[in-house]
Amino acid sequence: MKRTSSRRWPLMLVLFLLTFLPTLWIYHGLFSPLPLPVEGYRLDISRGASFSSVIDRMANDGVLTNRWLAKVWLRVQPPGKILRAGSIVVMPPQTTASLLHLLREGSLQSDSRLTVIEGTTYRDLRRLMTEHESINTTGIADDKALLQALGAEQASPEGLFAPDTYDIGPGDSDLQVLRRLYERQQKILEQEWAKRASGLPYASAYEALIMASIVEKETGVANERARIAGVFVRRLQTNMRLQTDPTVIYGLGSTYDGNLRRVDLMRVTPYNTYRVNGLPPTPIALPGRAAIHAALHPAEGTELYFVARGDGSHEFSSTLEEHNRAVRRYQLQRQSGYRSAPES
Repeated sequence: MKRTSSRRWPLMLVLFLLTFLPTLWIYHGLFSPLPLPVEGYRLDISRGASFSSVIDRMANDGVLTNRWLAKVWLRVQPPGKILRAGSIVVMPPQTTASLLHLLREGSLQSDSRLTVIEGTTYRDLRRLMTEHESINTTGIADDKALLQALGAEQASPEGLFAPDTYDIGPGDSDLQVLRRLYERQQKILEQEWAKRASGLPYASAYEALIMASIVEKETGVANERARIAGVFVRRLQTNMRLQTDPTVIYGLGSTYDGNLRRVDLMRVTPYNTYRVNGLPPTPIALPGRAAIHAALHPAEGTELYFVARGDGSHEFSSTLEEHNRAVRRYQLQRQSGYRSAPES
């Protein structure tokens, strides 16, 4: 019996080593600190790059010590988010496991991002892109040439690009970026148009986009968008003029100095909704999904007027008499700190 027991010890030792040593090797490969530079490691991720290609690049740069283990570990993990394009700086300390987790979850901050806020005009968008150091200029500055390149049927690029935050990949051109924004806005508009309320006074989805841009410029308060849209929709349905200042300001263009005067309200332009009936010919800004949804799902009611309270919100009225009282209260007796729109 003793001789049999003594023979088992070498076998048990071998089995132990076969189990323990690979486990130790895997643990060491996944959770040991990576040889990252003190100043950080810059990783450029191109659009459409795969996790495998990124792992190979980091291994070739000496950042990952075992590409095979990294790829196997990535495969056995639950699916993560799509790999984000951009130029990313990875700061120590990191392990293989922690770095792959950050890449999968999109938690590493890119220093090549473009943020377009709701209500931005197309001209401001182009300025943002021109000033962005990671976007290459192709020279397409002419609106007509741009619209042809995008396959857009509209006569103006205004409103056709979706506000959001976008990752900019190395080598991205202004046309590539604009195409992404354009295709996203087209998709949003198509989805929202398909689910629109009945009885709306729009002849096309483009007219809804025009209305959405007006709603976007009139308020940034989320629970007011549908009410604002409801006022304008009822005005269109009863042949009232929209009489909205943001359209007048847009029509003034670069001549607007921040002060809207009575003479400006009297000037006839295609965008002066105090002087012309119906919607302006194009959007006046880049509306977000929420404003598009509001334009296609206006709040029901009888309200035909609204006036800024001075705190960023609005007072709504159903009759001209109620509206005039609100104007006297909020407009003619302005206090210090008055704001006609919400703070950004």
